Amino acid sequence: MRTPPLIGEREILLGLSEGELEDWALSLGEPAFRGRQIHNWIYQRGAKSLEEITVLPKVWRKSLNQRGVMIGRLTMVKRLVAMDSTLKLLLGTFDGENIETVGIPTEKRLTVCVSSQVGCSMGCRFCATGKGGLQRSLEVHEIVDQVLSVREEMDRRPSHVVFMGMGEPLLNCEAVLSSIRSLNRDVGIGQRRITVSTVGVPNMLPRLADLAIAKLGRAQFTLAVSLHAPNQELREQLIPTAKSYPIQLLLDDCKRYFSATGRRVSFEYILLRELNDRLHHAEQLAALLAGLQSHINLIAYNPIEGEAFQRPTEQDIHAFKTVLERRGLAVTVRSSRGLDQDAACGQLRRQHS
Repeated sequence: MRTPPLIGEREILLGLSEGELEDWALSLGEPAFRGRQIHNWIYQRGAKSLEEITVLPKVWRKSLNQRGVMIGRLTMVKRLVAMDSTLKLLLGTFDGENIETVGIPTEKRLTVCVSSQVGCSMGCRFCATGKGGLQRSLEVHEIVDQVLSVREEMDRRPSHVVFMGMGEPLLNCEAVLSSIRSLNRDVGIGQRRITVSTVGVPNMLPRLADLAIAKLGRAQFTLAVSLHAPNQELREQLIPTAKSYPIQLLLDDCKRYFSATGRRVSFEYILLRELNDRLHHAEQLAALLAGLQSHINLIAYNPIEGEAFQRPTEQDIHAFKTVLERRGLAVTVRSSRGLDQDAACGQLRRQHS
């Protein structure tokens, strides 16, 4: 039986499945249906404290509080809404850290961009998150809470989740996969509507495939690899950790991931004006990815403080995309959302002001 994890002296319920909550209730001398009631109130009704779960006997609620049992919801620190209705939330953890999560609405979908760590150790030059370094990885309940918080604040059911917020998901692989299990089975978001983005960690993609199959039964979520350069030399300029993970080894691991899961890999490519957005870069990228089961997402650079990179022109984006398409590659240009509130890709920074 998987019991509630201990965070300090607290037992945390958020992240446990219905079956695990049933077993936990039984272990405390209560009937199994108490676990089902807790599950419903946490994941469907959005209860933030045991006191809100009024179907539980008052005496038992008091006992659980004395035991240190908590649902495990984060606290709201700040809420910002961009002109395009993108929502950015600054959420507080039990130990005084802050994380950012973003809700990106369209007419037909609501995507939640979640963080997997407090800060980031990868140091990518085009990303604000790594400027402050890494504090720690997030627990399962802290990841799942972000989706519940966006659902509550926007009063709308999320349809998609992307692990593209703060942190490198593969450096918190166990918690990320456990949170995917909870988001899928408890919150009701299909695995195929969940994306895990990574800049690349040596030896981790094959392990991710094995762990996903072991934990989830199958790996149906989308893997998105942040490439951002068509050659090793340029990639090292943008991503310091690329020095220890040559681009060809990364692509070999992508092939192994595809062989293990049957899921094609998406490649993220941030376009930086006159640095990696020239037509010869597009030709190099097309040659690099030739023969791979893949999809390319082109993203115009979103400005961050302290870096002099520039956004490409719409004409250059279109020309870059055209080269890739003519070489037979599947390409999408991702629009930037939430720019006026620093909520766009690469801009998350745990800001209070």
